[in-house]
Amino acid sequence: MLNSSDYPALTALAAVLQNGSFEGAAERLSVTPSAISQRIKALEERLGSVLVIRGTPCVGTETGRRLARHMEEVGLLERQLSRDLGQKDTVAVSMPVSVPIAVNADSLATWFCSAMAPVAGMLFQLQIDDQDHSADWLKRGEVMAAVSSRDTPVSGCDLMPLGALRYLPVATPDFVTRHFPEGLTPEAFARAPSLIYDEKDRLQDTWAASQTGRRVPLPAHRIPSTHGFVDAALAGLGWGLNPLALLRPHLDSGRLMALSPEPWDIPLYWHISRLSAPRLTDLTEAVKRAAQTHLVQQKNPA
Repeated sequence: MLNSSDYPALTALAAVLQNGSFEGAAERLSVTPSAISQRIKALEERLGSVLVIRGTPCVGTETGRRLARHMEEVGLLERQLSRDLGQKDTVAVSMPVSVPIAVNADSLATWFCSAMAPVAGMLFQLQIDDQDHSADWLKRGEVMAAVSSRDTPVSGCDLMPLGALRYLPVATPDFVTRHFPEGLTPEAFARAPSLIYDEKDRLQDTWAASQTGRRVPLPAHRIPSTHGFVDAALAGLGWGLNPLALLRPHLDSGRLMALSPEPWDIPLYWHISRLSAPRLTDLTEAVKRAAQTHLVQQKNPA
């Protein structure tokens, strides 16, 4: 059972996991690395559990991450209390709180930064994952909110639709001429190199199946970068679906062309822990405003 005397150690633990080292945590809290180590060691001994796996970087055990998340919630509570007591102007300077969020890389590259920018007093700790899997971070209790394509709420969380991120399948004109001379056939897809973000990325598979009527094994380059994905297409490495917002200048110049004129819209949703939601109202409103501006708003996205 935690008590008030544990909070200096919990603060040290959260700082270590956020900064990845005892030295970084010491600088953050204006104490010595030895003091950080002693606080965490004492807490580990009292709880009978290892909280930090020492290394480069330091990472938390499951128990350590849960305790650090508890301190993040405490920070939000203190921030809200300061605002309620009329100390709003000093909160952002003296009490920045860490807010872990899971978001897909394409959202981060196209619109999510504009959602974070207006929110003061928070230090965002982003976990990047595929839009089909980002909500899993909420299920594991490792983040407070997530941008995800999952259209059903995670247990203990609220869900709100944001709109759809619009994609277009593209490649260079030479690539299309060389690999798709007879159109988007299953045989062409089976030979033409595609681009995937990582092993979780099923976007290209799903789109190709929609064009051919069946699943086709796709040869693929693995490019774990949204902007690198566009660069790879420009270099003629392969074809792939990219956010339309990143493609316009290349389409206008003719360096890239669409494999199909029909866009592919991926609906996105804001999942947020009910425990955190009352203290993340400003963030949620900022996310909704940014989504309204940058995402496709339609009743029945593809």
